[in-house]
Amino acid sequence: MTVPARPPVRQPATVTLDDDLLRAISARGGQRNFPAHSVLVNEDDDSDSIFIVVKGSVKVYGGGENGREVVYNTHGPGEYFGEMTLDGGRRSASVMTLEPTTCVIVSGANVREFLAGHPDFALHLIRKLIGLVRRSTDTVKRLALDDVYTRVSKVLLELACEQDGRLVVPERMTQQDIADRVGASREMVSRIFKQLTQGGYVSVERKQIVLLKKLPARW
Repeated sequence: MTVPARPPVRQPATVTLDDDLLRAISARGGQRNFPAHSVLVNEDDDSDSIFIVVKGSVKVYGGGENGREVVYNTHGPGEYFGEMTLDGGRRSASVMTLEPTTCVIVSGANVREFLAGHPDFALHLIRKLIGLVRRSTDTVKRLALDDVYTRVSKVLLELACEQDGRLVVPERMTQQDIADRVGASREMVSRIFKQLTQGGYVSVERKQIVLLKKLPARW
């Protein structure tokens, strides 16, 4: 069984498994390949398997009746998702591949059995769930108290990492992707980016967003 490569650091809340745990739990499941834009999990499904990302990336999102989406998170190699159904409840979100992706799928029964014999994995799972609660609390606070520009700037700063002395968002994100992240319309995000670009704060190079200087406190 292939052990997933270590993912790049994207967000402070990301907590990855060490290689030994990855190898041990991956041995309990089966490996599958998925093309880009494949829906792996649908919100409200009653399946209880977890998915370990070996290669590629996925987005975790929720959809409304009007067709709009909000993206809760993304996962890359070495990360896993689906643990929220271990309590017997339904899926709380949908998951779609962003590119060709390989996952190891472990049934809920095998995960529960693995938890019983590996307290270090149980501790890791607790830490991950705490991180999800913290992120959810922060998201509610932002939606209630921050304007759209503030939410956009915070997302860019969270995702950006240093490359060759510059801050670059490694994920190739469209304005619609960012709108889905912050719970706003693409038109509003487009207006914000137009002014940030004109002001020399950001640029898009090879489909990646580059932060050229400190973003303004207000828009």
